Amino acid sequence: MGNTQSPPVNPRFASASRAFTQKEIGDLRALFVSMATQSQSNGRYISPSVFQAYFGLKGALGERLFDLVTQQRKDQKLTFEDLVIAKGTYEKGTNDEIEEFVYQLSDVTGDGALGRSDIESVLVMILDDIFYVKSSEPGSSSQGDMVDIFLNAATFSGGDERCNDKSMSFEDFRKWCTLIPSLRKFLGNLLIPPYSGQPGSQVPKLLHLENIDSSMLLLRKEHAWHIGGALSQQELVEWKLLYHSTLNGLSFNTFLGSITNDNGPTVLIIKDNEGYIYGGYASQPWERHSDFYGDMKSFLFQLYPKASIFRPTGANNNLQWCAVSFSSEAIPNGIGFGGRINHFGLFLSAGFDLGHTFSCTTFNSPCLSKNSKICPEVIECWGVVRKGTQQERQDAFKGTVLERFKEDRNMLNMVGIANASE
Repeated sequence: MGNTQSPPVNPRFASASRAFTQKEIGDLRALFVSMATQSQSNGRYISPSVFQAYFGLKGALGERLFDLVTQQRKDQKLTFEDLVIAKGTYEKGTNDEIEEFVYQLSDVTGDGALGRSDIESVLVMILDDIFYVKSSEPGSSSQGDMVDIFLNAATFSGGDERCNDKSMSFEDFRKWCTLIPSLRKFLGNLLIPPYSGQPGSQVPKLLHLENIDSSMLLLRKEHAWHIGGALSQQELVEWKLLYHSTLNGLSFNTFLGSITNDNGPTVLIIKDNEGYIYGGYASQPWERHSDFYGDMKSFLFQLYPKASIFRPTGANNNLQWCAVSFSSEAIPNGIGFGGRINHFGLFLSAGFDLGHTFSCTTFNSPCLSKNSKICPEVIECWGVVRKGTQQERQDAFKGTVLERFKEDRNMLNMVGIANASE
């Protein structure tokens, strides 16, 4: 009787526990007790329904997460050890551990092969969760179009080549998450209680004049969610339409005049005559330069027929280009991103009627359209209103005549004629 020993400690639990402070362990214990009480289990375990209700999970994705958190025992009982191990891996683990967990989570059928049907199910559940409106039916045709656009960026290199339903390898999945960071953010934060602004769920409010028909806009809410995956939460509050070629005309000077008073980041979107939609996020204001400028926050993206994001690789600093009224052929007038002069990752000439897109090492991006030479049909630009700057923007509209005069001179400086009368 004197040799009675305590049951051995689960090594995974011991290792996961070390990732938390004593206060965090105490908080997890309190959370477990509360959820176990709701599960009517005499404080011993959490039931699937209580788990899914607390974390706001529905359907196959919620069921799969519960299965993984309970270490696939199939006993429908989530213990305190399970919770600590899952939190330790999912939130405190290495990037490889977290991505391996998310990879397994996406295999909603649990058959060990991440197939196209699994990915489709995950995308439908994510889009339903973020964008579902009561007046719309889930799984609508527009949602189906968005699922296809995200799937078009995926690679399925696993499985038997003789089978149509090939699988996505772990490396395929990691690459896909790089191209669609919003997906990785969403799936990587499911064990955080849902709240407004939860990483991976936040969509900026799109602001434009009331008389503008939203159907004419290139930027959809789903596109904004996709682009926002590469941005901080402070940049996902409001985006304001600054320029639209259908409304303002295909004019470089009008474009510059529409955005010159907006000193924040911008989202430039182009639809060309091939029907492709793509663009770039400019972290710095569009200002007259004779060389590349900008910082590593800029990136290129595709929106149709596939959705992808291409961030800077660090290979060079050729990030942003804005040349206005230069007479030298060595300095092409227009705006662009990446690559090199006359071989940009994306470029619009000052005429706004022609441009090009080449593969470039700046962003490790491919040609963004069907062909390298592009003919824009629609050009759209949105200003990113950072969190905390809304009041500043309101105050800016109350500027004095002198301040408005200074803004007008800034525009003249950009087109190189401010000093013509001096």
